[in-house]
Amino acid sequence: MIPLSATMKRVSRPSRAPSSAKNRNGVKKANSQRGNSVGQIRIIGGQWRGRKLPVLNAEGLRPTTDRNKETLFNWLMPYLSDARCLDVFAGSGGLGLEALSRYASHCDFVELDKQASAQLKENLRTLKINDTATAVVHNTDALRAIESFANSKFDIVFVDPPFGKGLVAPTLKALAQCVDKDSVIYLEHESTLETPPLPANWRITKEKRTSALVYMLIEIEA
Repeated sequence: MIPLSATMKRVSRPSRAPSSAKNRNGVKKANSQRGNSVGQIRIIGGQWRGRKLPVLNAEGLRPTTDRNKETLFNWLMPYLSDARCLDVFAGSGGLGLEALSRYASHCDFVELDKQASAQLKENLRTLKINDTATAVVHNTDALRAIESFANSKFDIVFVDPPFGKGLVAPTLKALAQCVDKDSVIYLEHESTLETPPLPANWRITKEKRTSALVYMLIEIEA
Protein backbone atom coordinates (compact mmCIF):
# COMPACT_ATOMS: atom_id res chain seq x y z
CA MET A 1 0.00 0.00 0.00
CA ILE A 2 1.34 3.41 -0.94
CA PRO A 3 1.39 5.87 1.99
CA LEU A 4 -0.49 9.16 1.82
CA SER A 5 2.64 11.15 1.09
CA ALA A 6 3.32 9.00 -1.96
CA THR A 7 0.01 9.54 -3.69
CA MET A 8 -0.36 13.28 -3.29
CA LYS A 9 1.21 15.20 -6.14
CA ARG A 10 4.47 16.72 -5.01
CA VAL A 11 5.62 20.20 -5.85
CA SER A 12 8.45 20.14 -8.36
CA ARG A 13 9.95 23.42 -7.21
CA PRO A 14 10.87 24.40 -3.65
CA SER A 15 9.96 28.08 -4.03
CA ARG A 16 6.55 29.27 -2.83
CA ALA A 17 4.42 32.11 -4.12
CA PRO A 18 3.74 35.14 -1.93
CA SER A 19 0.37 35.51 -0.19
CA SER A 20 -2.61 36.24 -2.50
CA ALA A 21 -0.49 35.55 -5.60
CA LYS A 22 -0.63 32.82 -8.20
CA ASN A 23 2.01 30.16 -7.87
CA ARG A 24 3.90 28.80 -10.87
CA ASN A 25 1.26 26.13 -11.36
CA GLY A 26 -1.46 28.72 -12.00
CA VAL A 27 -3.32 28.17 -8.73
CA LYS A 28 -4.31 31.33 -6.89
CA LYS A 29 -3.36 31.10 -3.24
CA ALA A 30 -5.47 32.77 -0.60
CA ASN A 31 -2.76 32.44 2.04
CA SER A 32 0.49 30.61 1.39
CA GLN A 33 1.05 30.00 5.09
CA ARG A 34 -2.08 27.89 5.56
CA GLY A 35 -1.71 24.33 4.34
CA ASN A 36 -5.48 23.92 3.89
CA SER A 37 -6.31 27.39 2.53
CA VAL A 38 -8.32 27.53 -0.67
CA GLY A 39 -6.90 28.25 -4.11
CA GLN A 40 -8.50 28.00 -7.55
CA ILE A 41 -8.23 26.09 -10.79
CA ARG A 42 -9.83 27.20 -14.04
CA ILE A 43 -11.52 25.11 -16.71
CA ILE A 44 -10.17 26.40 -20.01
CA GLY A 45 -12.48 24.82 -22.60
CA GLY A 46 -15.81 23.19 -23.30
CA GLN A 47 -19.20 23.65 -21.66
CA TRP A 48 -17.72 25.02 -18.41
CA ARG A 49 -15.08 27.20 -20.03
CA GLY A 50 -13.92 29.94 -17.69
CA ARG A 51 -15.39 28.35 -14.56
CA LYS A 52 -13.15 28.71 -11.53
CA LEU A 53 -13.31 26.06 -8.84
CA PRO A 54 -11.78 26.02 -5.36
CA VAL A 55 -9.02 23.54 -4.57
CA LEU A 56 -7.07 22.90 -1.41
CA ASN A 57 -3.63 24.43 -1.14
CA ALA A 58 -2.56 21.19 0.50
CA GLU A 59 1.18 20.76 0.80
CA GLY A 60 2.50 19.42 -2.48
CA LEU A 61 -0.70 19.65 -4.56
CA ARG A 62 0.51 20.29 -8.11
CA PRO A 63 -2.27 21.04 -10.63
CA THR A 64 -1.29 21.02 -14.29
CA THR A 65 -0.65 24.54 -15.60
CA ASP A 66 -3.13 26.12 -18.02
CA ARG A 67 -0.43 26.19 -20.70
CA ASN A 68 0.32 22.47 -20.40
CA LYS A 69 -3.39 21.71 -20.15
CA GLU A 70 -4.09 23.60 -23.37
CA THR A 71 -1.38 21.61 -25.17
CA LEU A 72 -2.67 18.32 -23.77
CA PHE A 73 -6.28 18.90 -24.74
CA ASN A 74 -5.28 19.96 -28.23
CA TRP A 75 -3.59 16.56 -28.46
CA LEU A 76 -6.69 14.83 -27.08
CA MET A 77 -9.24 16.55 -29.33
CA PRO A 78 -9.80 13.50 -31.59
CA TYR A 79 -10.34 11.21 -28.59
CA LEU A 80 -12.57 13.17 -26.19
CA SER A 81 -16.13 12.85 -27.43
CA ASP A 82 -17.97 10.26 -25.28
CA ALA A 83 -14.66 9.00 -23.88
CA ARG A 84 -14.41 7.03 -20.64
CA CYS A 85 -11.59 8.56 -18.61
CA LEU A 86 -9.49 7.64 -15.59
CA ASP A 87 -7.64 10.34 -13.61
CA VAL A 88 -5.27 8.21 -11.53
CA PHE A 89 -3.54 10.70 -9.20
CA ALA A 90 -6.38 13.20 -9.42
CA GLY A 91 -5.35 15.83 -6.86
CA SER A 92 -7.51 18.84 -7.79
CA GLY A 93 -9.21 16.79 -10.52
CA GLY A 94 -8.31 19.44 -13.08
CA LEU A 95 -7.59 17.01 -15.93
CA GLY A 96 -10.67 14.86 -15.47
CA LEU A 97 -12.91 17.91 -15.04
CA GLU A 98 -11.49 19.43 -18.21
CA ALA A 99 -12.25 16.20 -20.07
CA LEU A 100 -15.85 16.17 -18.81
CA SER A 101 -16.23 19.82 -19.81
CA ARG A 102 -15.22 18.79 -23.32
CA TYR A 103 -17.91 16.09 -23.45
CA ALA A 104 -16.15 12.97 -22.26
CA SER A 105 -18.91 10.65 -21.06
CA HIS A 106 -17.40 9.52 -17.74
CA CYS A 107 -14.40 9.98 -15.46
CA ASP A 108 -13.18 7.97 -12.48
CA PHE A 109 -11.07 10.16 -10.18
CA VAL A 110 -8.62 8.45 -7.80
CA GLU A 111 -7.21 10.48 -4.90
CA LEU A 112 -6.05 9.19 -1.52
CA ASP A 113 -6.12 12.45 0.43
CA LYS A 114 -9.52 12.73 2.16
CA GLN A 115 -9.73 16.51 2.08
CA ALA A 116 -8.74 16.75 -1.59
CA SER A 117 -11.28 14.04 -2.42
CA ALA A 118 -14.00 15.85 -0.49
CA GLN A 119 -13.25 19.12 -2.31
CA LEU A 120 -13.36 17.32 -5.65
CA LYS A 121 -16.77 15.85 -4.80
CA GLU A 122 -18.00 19.31 -3.85
CA ASN A 123 -16.75 20.73 -7.16
CA LEU A 124 -18.61 18.01 -9.05
CA ARG A 125 -21.79 19.02 -7.21
CA THR A 126 -21.12 22.66 -8.10
CA LEU A 127 -21.00 21.63 -11.75
CA LYS A 128 -24.25 19.69 -11.21
CA ILE A 129 -22.57 16.34 -11.82
CA ASN A 130 -24.53 14.27 -9.34
CA ASP A 131 -24.73 10.84 -10.97
CA THR A 132 -22.18 8.03 -10.83
CA ALA A 133 -22.77 7.37 -14.53
CA THR A 134 -20.80 10.56 -15.22
CA ALA A 135 -18.19 10.75 -12.45
CA VAL A 136 -17.00 8.83 -9.40
CA VAL A 137 -14.38 9.93 -6.86
CA HIS A 138 -12.43 7.04 -5.34
CA ASN A 139 -10.75 7.99 -2.06
CA THR A 140 -8.17 5.22 -2.11
CA ASP A 141 -4.66 4.16 -3.04
CA ALA A 142 -3.91 4.58 -6.76
CA LEU A 143 -2.46 1.15 -7.52
CA ARG A 144 -5.18 -0.57 -5.52
CA ALA A 145 -7.80 1.35 -7.49
CA ILE A 146 -6.23 0.34 -10.79
CA GLU A 147 -6.43 -3.31 -9.71
CA SER A 148 -10.16 -2.87 -9.10
CA PHE A 149 -10.57 -1.59 -12.67
CA ALA A 150 -9.11 -4.76 -14.18
CA ASN A 151 -12.31 -5.54 -16.09
CA SER A 152 -12.83 -1.95 -17.23
CA LYS A 153 -11.43 -0.37 -20.35
CA PHE A 154 -10.71 3.35 -20.51
CA ASP A 155 -10.33 5.48 -23.62
CA ILE A 156 -8.19 8.13 -21.89
CA VAL A 157 -6.03 7.73 -18.78
CA PHE A 158 -4.31 10.64 -17.02
CA VAL A 159 -1.13 9.66 -15.14
CA ASP A 160 0.51 12.52 -13.23
CA PRO A 161 2.03 10.90 -10.13
CA PRO A 162 3.96 12.63 -7.35
CA PHE A 163 7.54 13.36 -8.29
CA GLY A 164 10.38 11.36 -6.83
CA LYS A 165 8.29 8.46 -5.52
CA GLY A 166 9.07 5.79 -8.10
CA LEU A 167 5.43 5.43 -9.12
CA VAL A 168 5.65 5.89 -12.89
CA ALA A 169 6.78 2.37 -13.84
CA PRO A 170 4.43 0.42 -11.51
CA THR A 171 1.49 2.59 -12.50
CA LEU A 172 2.04 2.05 -16.23
CA LYS A 173 2.51 -1.68 -15.66
CA ALA A 174 -0.75 -1.89 -13.71
CA LEU A 175 -2.63 0.11 -16.35
CA ALA A 176 -1.92 -2.47 -19.06
CA GLN A 177 -5.07 -4.31 -17.94
CA CYS A 178 -7.23 -1.16 -18.20
CA VAL A 179 -6.50 -0.02 -21.76
CA ASP A 180 -7.15 -1.45 -25.17
CA LYS A 181 -6.49 -0.71 -28.83
CA ASP A 182 -6.86 3.04 -29.52
CA SER A 183 -6.76 4.00 -25.82
CA VAL A 184 -4.41 6.87 -24.99
CA ILE A 185 -2.44 7.60 -21.83
CA TYR A 186 -1.28 11.05 -20.80
CA LEU A 187 1.93 10.74 -18.77
CA GLU A 188 3.69 13.51 -16.88
CA HIS A 189 6.86 13.02 -14.85
CA GLU A 190 9.88 14.94 -13.63
CA SER A 191 12.51 15.80 -16.25
CA THR A 192 15.23 14.01 -14.30
CA LEU A 193 13.43 10.68 -14.68
CA GLU A 194 13.90 8.50 -17.73
CA THR A 195 10.58 7.27 -19.12
CA PRO A 196 10.43 3.52 -18.40
CA PRO A 197 10.34 1.01 -21.27
CA LEU A 198 6.84 0.64 -22.72
CA PRO A 199 5.07 -2.44 -24.11
CA ALA A 200 5.70 -3.09 -27.78
CA ASN A 201 2.24 -1.86 -28.79
CA TRP A 202 2.47 1.41 -26.81
CA ARG A 203 3.75 4.31 -28.91
CA ILE A 204 4.63 7.83 -27.81
CA THR A 205 2.87 10.08 -30.33
CA LYS A 206 3.37 13.49 -28.68
CA GLU A 207 6.01 14.72 -26.24
CA LYS A 208 7.16 18.02 -24.74
CA ARG A 209 9.82 18.90 -22.19
CA THR A 210 10.38 21.79 -19.82
CA SER A 211 13.21 22.29 -17.33
CA ALA A 212 11.06 20.66 -14.62
CA LEU A 213 9.00 17.99 -16.34
CA VAL A 214 8.28 15.80 -19.35
CA TYR A 215 4.75 15.22 -20.60
CA MET A 216 3.59 12.96 -23.41
CA LEU A 217 0.74 11.16 -25.06
CA ILE A 218 1.00 7.39 -25.45
CA GLU A 219 -1.28 5.57 -27.92
CA ILE A 220 -2.11 1.90 -27.54
CA GLU A 221 -1.91 0.12 -30.88
CA ALA A 222 -3.24 -3.29 -31.92
